[in-house]
Amino acid sequence: MKLNIKNVKINYIDYGENKDGTILLLHGWGQNIEMMKPLGDAYANNYRILIIDLPGFGDSMEPDYAWDVPDYVDMVHEFLNELKVEDIIIMGHSFGGKIGLLYASQYNVKKLVLFGSPFKKEVNKLSFKIRLLKKLKKVPGLNKFEELVKKHIGSTDYRNASPLMRKALVNTVNLDITEEVKKISCPTLIIWGTLDEEVSIERAYELEKLIKDAGVVVYDGCTHYAYLERLQQTINVVRIFLES
Repeated sequence: MKLNIKNVKINYIDYGENKDGTILLLHGWGQNIEMMKPLGDAYANNYRILIIDLPGFGDSMEPDYAWDVPDYVDMVHEFLNELKVEDIIIMGHSFGGKIGLLYASQYNVKKLVLFGSPFKKEVNKLSFKIRLLKKLKKVPGLNKFEELVKKHIGSTDYRNASPLMRKALVNTVNLDITEEVKKISCPTLIIWGTLDEEVSIERAYELEKLIKDAGVVVYDGCTHYAYLERLQQTINVVRIFLES
């Protein structure tokens, strides 16, 4: 499906049973819908599932200028308004989690789930596709996702290292939203791997202190892709959180 938001054609999927609400899943940098779909599929019997190819990735267009995180937040807000969605549950990995954090600081969110989500500048930049593929090869249990990632991750423009998206990456990495995070009031679940080299595990504990109603679940021995490395555990933990 496609929607035109902020002069950008946005690719998304919309499926599931809207019994208990709507879940919006936001992928990480250089990724796309397919990386969040295993989670969406797990909850589709009870929730309406929305997964976006964020602008510049997957089958969504690049913006006509280098967006920063607030631009992506505005896009998400317009997207949800277009679909007439009000009570939203947001789940975000990495860059998608940073969008979720800033969104939840400004708008009503029912619940927030974060997977390795940065909120201030990290020493390590967010991964490009090649770095991601190298990491996937080394991670036990992620081999089955490797072909999926090779096939689906990133748009053609991003694989060609679009200068515009590189500027957007710099905008994203450099933005500190610590003060905004303090405004979040919705229940928040934070899932993190102890071996996350992209966003330190210390950030998880910092987020827990900054957000009024937050809890951390730590996956020992897992990386920045902990939510996939222990997919069934993630599905179970998040389900308990959603039903609580």
